[in-house]
Amino acid sequence: MRLFILGIGYSARHFVRRFGGAFSHLAGTVRNPGQRDDLTNIEVQAFSGSDLDRTTVERISDADVLLISIPPGRSGDPTVTGLADVVAAGRRKVVYLSTIGVYGDHGGGWVDESTPPQAMFERTRMRLAAEQAWTEATGGAAAILRLAGIYGPGRNALLTLRAGTARRIIKPGQVFNRIHVDDIASAIMAAVRHPNGGTWNVCDDEPAPPQDVIAYAAQLMGVAPPPEEAFATAEMSAMARSFYASSARVSNAKLKRELGVTLAHPTYRHGLDALWRAGEGR
Repeated sequence: MRLFILGIGYSARHFVRRFGGAFSHLAGTVRNPGQRDDLTNIEVQAFSGSDLDRTTVERISDADVLLISIPPGRSGDPTVTGLADVVAAGRRKVVYLSTIGVYGDHGGGWVDESTPPQAMFERTRMRLAAEQAWTEATGGAAAILRLAGIYGPGRNALLTLRAGTARRIIKPGQVFNRIHVDDIASAIMAAVRHPNGGTWNVCDDEPAPPQDVIAYAAQLMGVAPPPEEAFATAEMSAMARSFYASSARVSNAKLKRELGVTLAHPTYRHGLDALWRAGEGR
Protein backbone atom coordinates (compact mmCIF):
# COMPACT_ATOMS: atom_id res chain seq x y z
CA MET A 1 0.00 0.00 0.00
CA ARG A 2 1.03 3.57 -0.73
CA LEU A 3 0.10 6.25 1.82
CA PHE A 4 -0.34 9.98 1.28
CA ILE A 5 -0.96 12.30 4.25
CA LEU A 6 -2.50 15.71 3.76
CA GLY A 7 -1.09 17.63 6.70
CA ILE A 8 1.61 15.71 8.60
CA GLY A 9 0.81 16.91 12.10
CA TYR A 10 1.22 15.42 15.56
CA SER A 11 -1.19 12.48 15.14
CA ALA A 12 -0.08 11.67 11.60
CA ARG A 13 3.60 11.68 12.59
CA HIS A 14 2.87 9.24 15.38
CA PHE A 15 0.86 7.05 13.01
CA VAL A 16 3.84 6.88 10.66
CA ARG A 17 6.17 5.96 13.52
CA ARG A 18 3.83 3.17 14.59
CA PHE A 19 2.59 1.82 11.27
CA GLY A 20 4.76 3.30 8.52
CA GLY A 21 6.29 -0.11 7.85
CA ALA A 22 2.92 -1.36 6.57
CA PHE A 23 3.22 0.92 3.52
CA SER A 24 5.49 0.55 0.51
CA HIS A 25 5.68 4.34 0.00
CA LEU A 26 5.05 7.28 2.32
CA ALA A 27 4.40 10.84 1.19
CA GLY A 28 2.60 13.88 2.51
CA THR A 29 2.38 17.63 2.86
CA VAL A 30 3.73 20.08 5.42
CA ARG A 31 3.57 23.85 5.51
CA ASN A 32 7.35 24.19 5.86
CA PRO A 33 9.38 21.39 4.19
CA GLY A 34 12.48 22.67 5.99
CA GLN A 35 11.07 21.45 9.28
CA ARG A 36 11.29 17.76 8.46
CA ASP A 37 12.19 16.64 12.00
CA ASP A 38 11.79 12.84 11.97
CA LEU A 39 10.22 12.67 8.50
CA THR A 40 13.32 11.29 6.78
CA ASN A 41 11.42 8.27 5.44
CA ILE A 42 8.60 10.36 3.95
CA GLU A 43 8.51 12.16 0.61
CA VAL A 44 7.46 15.67 1.67
CA GLN A 45 5.57 18.20 -0.45
CA ALA A 46 4.93 21.82 0.57
CA PHE A 47 1.30 22.91 0.95
CA SER A 48 0.37 26.40 2.07
CA GLY A 49 -3.30 25.62 2.67
CA SER A 50 -4.69 26.90 -0.64
CA ASP A 51 -4.35 25.14 -4.01
CA LEU A 52 -2.61 21.79 -4.42
CA ASP A 53 0.08 21.75 -7.08
CA ARG A 54 0.16 19.25 -9.93
CA THR A 55 2.93 17.10 -8.41
CA THR A 56 1.01 16.69 -5.16
CA VAL A 57 -2.19 15.73 -7.00
CA GLU A 58 -0.22 13.14 -8.99
CA ARG A 59 1.22 11.64 -5.79
CA ILE A 60 -2.26 11.46 -4.30
CA SER A 61 -3.52 9.79 -7.47
CA ASP A 62 -0.93 7.06 -6.97
CA ALA A 63 -1.82 6.48 -3.31
CA ASP A 64 -3.91 3.59 -1.99
CA VAL A 65 -4.63 5.38 1.30
CA LEU A 66 -5.27 9.10 1.78
CA LEU A 67 -5.12 10.39 5.38
CA ILE A 68 -6.44 13.94 5.81
CA SER A 69 -5.52 15.84 8.96
CA ILE A 70 -5.57 19.41 7.62
CA PRO A 71 -8.03 21.57 9.57
CA PRO A 72 -10.59 23.39 7.44
CA GLY A 73 -10.38 27.14 6.99
CA ARG A 74 -13.12 29.75 6.78
CA SER A 75 -13.97 28.60 3.27
CA GLY A 76 -14.02 24.92 4.20
CA ASP A 77 -11.57 22.13 3.48
CA PRO A 78 -8.84 23.48 1.19
CA THR A 79 -8.31 20.19 -0.63
CA VAL A 80 -11.54 18.26 -1.10
CA THR A 81 -12.75 20.27 -4.11
CA GLY A 82 -9.49 19.89 -6.00
CA LEU A 83 -9.35 16.17 -5.25
CA ALA A 84 -13.01 15.24 -5.79
CA ASP A 85 -12.38 13.79 -9.26
CA VAL A 86 -9.22 11.95 -8.14
CA VAL A 87 -10.95 10.42 -5.13
CA ALA A 88 -14.08 9.49 -7.05
CA ALA A 89 -12.08 7.86 -9.84
CA GLY A 90 -9.97 5.61 -7.64
CA ARG A 91 -10.46 2.88 -5.10
CA ARG A 92 -8.21 4.39 -2.44
CA LYS A 93 -9.15 4.45 1.22
CA VAL A 94 -9.85 7.92 2.58
CA VAL A 95 -9.52 8.58 6.32
CA TYR A 96 -10.50 12.02 7.61
CA LEU A 97 -9.50 13.19 11.11
CA SER A 98 -12.27 15.29 12.63
CA THR A 99 -13.24 16.17 16.21
CA ILE A 100 -15.82 15.21 18.83
CA GLY A 101 -16.35 18.97 19.15
CA VAL A 102 -19.00 18.68 16.43
CA TYR A 103 -21.45 17.29 19.03
CA GLY A 104 -21.60 20.57 20.93
CA ASP A 105 -22.91 20.90 24.47
CA HIS A 106 -24.98 18.13 26.06
CA GLY A 107 -24.71 19.18 29.68
CA GLY A 108 -22.42 16.28 30.51
CA GLY A 109 -24.80 13.70 28.98
CA TRP A 110 -23.71 10.75 26.87
CA VAL A 111 -23.50 11.02 23.07
CA ASP A 112 -22.55 8.59 20.32
CA GLU A 113 -22.34 8.58 16.53
CA SER A 114 -26.13 8.55 16.22
CA THR A 115 -26.39 11.85 18.14
CA PRO A 116 -27.12 14.73 15.73
CA PRO A 117 -24.18 17.18 15.73
CA GLN A 118 -24.88 20.69 16.98
CA ALA A 119 -21.71 22.59 16.17
CA MET A 120 -21.61 25.77 18.24
CA PHE A 121 -18.62 27.54 16.68
CA GLU A 122 -17.42 28.33 13.18
CA ARG A 123 -14.47 25.92 13.56
CA THR A 124 -16.79 22.99 14.36
CA ARG A 125 -19.27 23.96 11.65
CA MET A 126 -16.37 23.89 9.19
CA ARG A 127 -15.38 20.44 10.49
CA LEU A 128 -18.89 19.15 9.88
CA ALA A 129 -18.88 20.63 6.38
CA ALA A 130 -15.53 18.93 5.68
CA GLU A 131 -16.83 15.58 6.96
CA GLN A 132 -19.81 15.87 4.64
CA ALA A 133 -17.68 16.94 1.68
CA TRP A 134 -15.32 13.95 1.99
CA THR A 135 -18.25 11.58 2.52
CA GLU A 136 -19.91 12.88 -0.64
CA ALA A 137 -16.67 12.86 -2.65
CA THR A 138 -16.11 9.18 -1.82
CA GLY A 139 -19.69 8.09 -2.22
CA GLY A 140 -19.92 7.31 1.48
CA ALA A 141 -16.69 5.29 1.60
CA ALA A 142 -14.67 7.75 3.71
CA ALA A 143 -13.76 6.82 7.28
CA ILE A 144 -14.50 9.80 9.53
CA LEU A 145 -12.63 9.61 12.84
CA ARG A 146 -13.85 12.11 15.44
CA LEU A 147 -10.95 12.62 17.84
CA ALA A 148 -11.15 13.67 21.48
CA GLY A 149 -8.56 15.90 23.18
CA ILE A 150 -5.17 14.58 22.06
CA TYR A 151 -2.25 13.93 24.38
CA GLY A 152 0.91 11.83 24.29
CA PRO A 153 4.70 12.18 24.22
CA GLY A 154 5.70 15.84 24.27
CA ARG A 155 2.09 16.94 24.77
CA ASN A 156 0.64 16.18 28.19
CA ALA A 157 -0.19 17.40 31.70
CA LEU A 158 3.13 16.19 33.11
CA LEU A 159 4.99 18.60 30.86
CA THR A 160 2.71 21.56 31.53
CA LEU A 161 3.12 20.98 35.26
CA ARG A 162 6.90 20.82 34.94
CA ALA A 163 6.85 24.01 32.86
CA GLY A 164 4.66 25.76 35.42
CA THR A 165 1.88 26.45 32.91
CA ALA A 166 -0.72 23.92 34.11
CA ARG A 167 -3.96 25.34 35.52
CA ARG A 168 -6.89 23.82 37.39
CA ILE A 169 -9.91 25.62 35.99
CA ILE A 170 -13.06 24.57 37.85
CA LYS A 171 -16.39 24.67 36.03
CA PRO A 172 -18.98 22.56 37.88
CA GLY A 173 -20.30 19.69 35.77
CA GLN A 174 -17.64 20.11 33.07
CA VAL A 175 -16.27 16.89 31.57
CA PHE A 176 -14.08 16.12 28.55
CA ASN A 177 -12.93 12.98 26.78
CA ARG A 178 -9.30 12.50 25.82
CA ILE A 179 -7.32 10.13 23.62
CA HIS A 180 -3.69 9.08 23.68
CA VAL A 181 -1.94 9.44 20.33
CA ASP A 182 -1.03 5.71 20.43
CA ASP A 183 -4.73 4.89 20.33
CA ILE A 184 -5.32 7.37 17.51
CA ALA A 185 -2.69 5.54 15.48
CA SER A 186 -4.40 2.20 16.17
CA ALA A 187 -7.78 3.65 15.17
CA ILE A 188 -6.40 5.03 11.90
CA MET A 189 -4.90 1.67 10.97
CA ALA A 190 -8.12 -0.12 11.88
CA ALA A 191 -10.04 2.30 9.64
CA VAL A 192 -7.57 1.69 6.80
CA ARG A 193 -8.19 -2.05 7.06
CA HIS A 194 -11.96 -1.75 7.46
CA PRO A 195 -13.76 -2.48 4.18
CA ASN A 196 -16.42 0.21 4.56
CA GLY A 197 -16.77 3.88 5.35
CA GLY A 198 -18.46 5.36 8.39
CA THR A 199 -18.05 7.63 11.38
CA TRP A 200 -16.36 6.59 14.62
CA ASN A 201 -15.60 8.41 17.85
CA VAL A 202 -11.96 7.99 18.89
CA CYS A 203 -11.91 8.71 22.61
CA ASP A 204 -11.14 7.11 25.95
CA ASP A 205 -13.46 5.21 28.30
CA GLU A 206 -13.64 7.81 31.04
CA PRO A 207 -14.71 11.40 30.39
CA ALA A 208 -13.53 13.44 33.35
CA PRO A 209 -13.20 17.00 34.66
CA PRO A 210 -10.02 18.66 33.38
CA GLN A 211 -8.81 19.51 36.87
CA ASP A 212 -8.72 15.79 37.75
CA VAL A 213 -6.12 15.17 35.06
CA ILE A 214 -3.85 17.89 36.42
CA ALA A 215 -4.26 16.62 39.98
CA TYR A 216 -3.37 13.06 38.94
CA ALA A 217 -0.30 14.23 37.03
CA ALA A 218 0.82 16.18 40.10
CA GLN A 219 0.36 13.07 42.24
CA LEU A 220 2.61 11.07 39.90
CA MET A 221 5.26 13.77 40.03
CA GLY A 222 5.04 14.20 43.79
CA VAL A 223 4.36 17.92 43.51
CA ALA A 224 1.55 20.15 44.70
CA PRO A 225 -1.11 20.77 42.05
CA PRO A 226 -1.71 24.37 40.98
CA PRO A 227 -4.45 26.23 42.87
CA GLU A 228 -8.04 25.90 41.80
CA GLU A 229 -9.44 28.77 39.71
CA ALA A 230 -13.14 29.40 39.21
CA PHE A 231 -14.02 29.34 35.52
CA ALA A 232 -16.28 32.38 35.86
CA THR A 233 -13.45 34.65 36.98
CA ALA A 234 -10.36 32.95 35.50
CA GLU A 235 -8.34 34.97 33.00
CA MET A 236 -8.44 33.01 29.74
CA SER A 237 -8.27 33.70 26.03
CA ALA A 238 -11.53 33.61 24.10
CA MET A 239 -10.36 30.45 22.36
CA ALA A 240 -9.48 28.68 25.61
CA ARG A 241 -12.78 29.73 27.19
CA SER A 242 -14.73 28.45 24.19
CA PHE A 243 -13.57 24.88 24.83
CA TYR A 244 -15.46 24.94 28.12
CA ALA A 245 -18.72 25.79 26.34
CA SER A 246 -19.29 22.12 25.50
CA SER A 247 -19.64 19.34 28.06
CA ALA A 248 -20.44 15.81 26.93
CA ARG A 249 -19.56 12.21 27.66
CA VAL A 250 -18.66 10.62 24.33
CA SER A 251 -19.05 6.89 23.77
CA ASN A 252 -16.39 4.82 21.99
CA ALA A 253 -18.48 1.62 21.85
CA LYS A 254 -18.80 1.72 18.06
CA LEU A 255 -15.02 2.09 17.65
CA LYS A 256 -14.49 -1.07 19.66
CA ARG A 257 -17.38 -2.98 18.14
CA GLU A 258 -16.93 -2.21 14.45
CA LEU A 259 -13.22 -1.44 14.11
CA GLY A 260 -12.07 -3.87 16.79
CA VAL A 261 -9.87 -1.30 18.52
CA THR A 262 -8.61 -2.16 22.01
CA LEU A 263 -7.37 0.98 23.72
CA ALA A 264 -3.84 0.82 25.10
CA HIS A 265 -4.71 3.76 27.38
CA PRO A 266 -8.42 3.49 28.26
CA THR A 267 -8.29 6.32 30.82
CA TYR A 268 -6.14 9.39 31.39
CA ARG A 269 -4.57 7.58 34.34
CA HIS A 270 -3.33 4.74 32.11
CA GLY A 271 -1.94 7.26 29.65
CA LEU A 272 -0.21 9.43 32.23
CA ASP A 273 1.20 6.38 34.02
CA ALA A 274 2.83 5.23 30.76
CA LEU A 275 4.17 8.70 29.97
CA TRP A 276 5.63 9.05 33.46
CA ARG A 277 7.35 5.68 33.17
CA ALA A 278 8.78 6.83 29.83
CA GLY A 279 10.37 9.85 31.51
CA GLU A 280 7.92 12.59 30.57
CA GLY A 281 7.87 15.50 33.03
CA ARG A 282 11.03 14.50 34.86
